[in-house]
Amino acid sequence: MADSDLKIRKPAEDDNRIIIPDQETGDEHLFEKVLEFDNPQTGHSYVLIAPEGTGESDEDEVEVHAFRYEDTGGEDLSLFPIETEEEWDMVQEVFNTIQDLDEDQ
Repeated sequence: MADSDLKIRKPAEDDNRIIIPDQETGDEHLFEKVLEFDNPQTGHSYVLIAPEGTGESDEDEVEVHAFRYEDTGGEDLSLFPIETEEEWDMVQEVFNTIQDLDEDQ
């Protein structure tokens, strides 16, 4: 598998947040994990993230970003873009299913 261009860090105190550096400016941005899941058919892991602090009110529209990822151990993760239409469809289906379940509760 190709190396990721994007290495991110998990803050040591919180597994539900990740830090993504801006490759142009070097600034770090904090994101909250919205959903994390494995696809047993492909063996790939996926994470959906949103900028920290968004979605705190029901009226907020949240921009969610989806990536395939590999846990490289320790505090590092490697993110990979989702490249195929089939992969996007699968991620959207899982996300929509989880959202529907949450709304029903």
